[in-house]
Parts: sequence; C-alpha cells; structure tokens
Amino acid sequence: MTDRVRWAPASVDVGTPSSARVYDYLLGGGHNFAADRTMAERLAGVLPVRDMARLNRSYLRRVVVTLVEAGITQFLDLGSGIPTVGNVHEVAQDANPECRALYVDVEPVAVTHAELLLADNPRAAAVLADLRDPDAVFDAPQTRLLDFDRPVGVLAMSVLHFVPDSDDPWGVLARYRDRLAPGSYLALSHFTSDLMPRAAAAGADLFGQASDQVTPRSRAAVLALMAGFDLVEPGLVHTPEWRPEVPEDVPEDLGRASMYAVVGRKP
Repeated sequence: MTDRVRWAPASVDVGTPSSARVYDYLLGGGHNFAADRTMAERLAGVLPVRDMARLNRSYLRRVVVTLVEAGITQFLDLGSGIPTVGNVHEVAQDANPECRALYVDVEPVAVTHAELLLADNPRAAAVLADLRDPDAVFDAPQTRLLDFDRPVGVLAMSVLHFVPDSDDPWGVLARYRDRLAPGSYLALSHFTSDLMPRAAAAGADLFGQASDQVTPRSRAAVLALMAGFDLVEPGLVHTPEWRPEVPEDVPEDLGRASMYAVVGRKP
C-alpha cells in the first residue's frame, strides 16, 4: 500500500494486470503490481516475452537515433508506457539537446510517473489520453510542446496490437498522418503470430484476462498501417533486423522477437 500511495493514482485497479505495467516489469522496472508480475511470468511460460521486450526496446533506441540523424527534433510517442531507462527523450536529447518529446498513454501510472520524471525537463511532457482519439491528443495543452508545422517523428511501439480491428487502427493512424508535415516519420512495432502461431494464440488468450486485449497481426495487416508513408530501408522486418548495430544482434530464431518493425516517411 505504501508504494501505491507514493506513485500510483488512487483510481488504479491494482488487481487487474495492465500491459504498460507488465512491460515495465519485463524491462526490469519497479512500477508494477503483483498481478502484473504474475501475468508476465505466465506469459513467459508460453512466449519469449523477455526477449521480445528487450529486442523491441533496442529497436526503439536505434529508430530514435536514426531519426535524429535525419534531422528530426520532435517526437510524439503514442502508447509510451511507463518511463524506464532509455526513454525517447533521453536517447534523443543525448544525440541533440534541442529535441522535444511528448509521451501519450492511457495508463494513469505511466503518465503520473512520466510527469514526475520530466518535472525539470522543459523539452518533454506527458499526456493522459487514448491514442485512438487523435483529437484529444492534439487538443491537449501539453501538445503545444510540439510544432506540427514542422516534421515530427511519431512512434507507436508495441501498442497497436492492443487496438482491435473494430477500432480501426489503420484509420486512426491515417488521422495522425493527415496532421503531420511532409518529412515526418512514423515508426512502429507490432506483435505477430506469423512465426509462432500457437504460442501467439496462447499469449493472446492470457492477455484476454488482463485489462488489454491483444490482436496479433499478419505481415500484410501491419504493412497496411503504413499507408501514405514511404518505407525507409530495410522496410518491414522483425525488430532485431531493423538496422542492427552488429550482425550478432539478430537471433537465429526470429521467433524470439515475434514483432514486426517498420519506419516510413511522409512525402
């Protein structure tokens, strides 16, 4: 209860696992509850979730560095999760101190912790909003941190598989795309069942017991999310295959990743 009072809003249901808190636990973070840890261990019994989380986090870092090198100094991180070491603003501002980052998440613990972490950083902020409602994101006062008349790097890492087909993630991303200046980028990663169909189905069933349903998608479905963007090399691949720093970073068994990765530029 002490931890709850210190960093968790009173409205948070500590007995129901949250994807953001499960991911925090898998990355070694401390902002999670017993239900989240139990869910993470159950997932680890059917999927290589620790490898998936690690490889996805490494991909995020490489993307941010690549986009800064391409001249991007503004980042919109959708479904950002709970801040842990190696956050977008840390990576970006290490490469260019002028970079700005806006985090968006629907998880109160994630946003509360982000606000505490960013209290002394005028170039980063967090918004409590659902990424499925772009108007709420763009209308939030914190969003004024970013200038959408200039290129922005939009990140949707390991989050769109929590948006069911019925909520039209393709249409949601199109609404963000239409608000972006030419030269902006979209980078995403997405859970897939293409490599490990039985394991992915078992993982999805487990997540059905949590606060977030999960929808693994095929290569074609993930590629369709990039409509209106020109893919940058190497195109749609698995997370460790996206511009690895050394060949050894790519595991022989890509099922250890089970996540697609892709970056596109708005012409």
